[in-house]
Amino acid sequence: MSRIVKAAIVQTEWTGDKESMIEAHEKYLADAAAQGAQVMCFQELFYGPYFCQVQDTKFYSYTEAIPDGPTTKRFQELAEKYGIVLVLPMYEQEQPGVLYNTAAVIDADGTYLGKYRKNHIPQVKGFWEKFYFRPGNLGYPVFDTAVGKVAVNICYDRHFPEGWRMLGLHGAEIVFNPSATSRGLSSYLWKLEQTASAVANMYFVGAINRVGIEDLGDNDFYGTSYFANPRGQFVGEPASDRNAELVVRDLNLDEIAETRDQWAFYRDRRPEMYGSITEA
Repeated sequence: MSRIVKAAIVQTEWTGDKESMIEAHEKYLADAAAQGAQVMCFQELFYGPYFCQVQDTKFYSYTEAIPDGPTTKRFQELAEKYGIVLVLPMYEQEQPGVLYNTAAVIDADGTYLGKYRKNHIPQVKGFWEKFYFRPGNLGYPVFDTAVGKVAVNICYDRHFPEGWRMLGLHGAEIVFNPSATSRGLSSYLWKLEQTASAVANMYFVGAINRVGIEDLGDNDFYGTSYFANPRGQFVGEPASDRNAELVVRDLNLDEIAETRDQWAFYRDRRPEMYGSITEA
């Protein structure tokens, strides 16, 4: 019997305030549950604007403790209600002045399983993230959930193949990449990098991007969220590049073993030859 997991991702635009953004995602979650989704991931910094387009300390107010903050607890209750594994990308305060770009992972019974902190932090025009976040310090955890082994790689992390490989070596079956990426420099990479990482590591990838132009800058977020299978192929069609959209797809986790038996990339790795990569 195949291991079919119904997975959901959502892309949407900034509503203008935190509470209405959270309420919008509650509705998307209910819709996904009605379609039978078993696991779901929201977009990067899901309850706020992408404030990294500017550098302003007022946006520190979007931080919360994880898991003790109100949003994590709110969605723990909803995860239990709907029986869905949830990945919640948020702005975390560990202590005053120590802030991270983080995703909390909640199991289908509402249990908080842990968090991933974004490891790679950009600092370029329109993406002033070092003003807001410390680099992650939790490594590359993989979470044993009700649907299988789930992991997270946040936005800019996708440009670094080492992270994708670490998650695969740690047993990931589905890796979510919640992002806020805009038209221009990285557009042509969007459908290339995550699909290439999926096939290089022979697991499923859920790539999530927001949509719209926010009033903080001219970044035009182009959506196009999608799932890729272990052969690097789209699972169904990518979402719209303009409109909010909920994407629900069936992922056959048996394809992971089938692909690894066929390609055998992990068998043929030569880790003893790669030591100098950490010294360069």
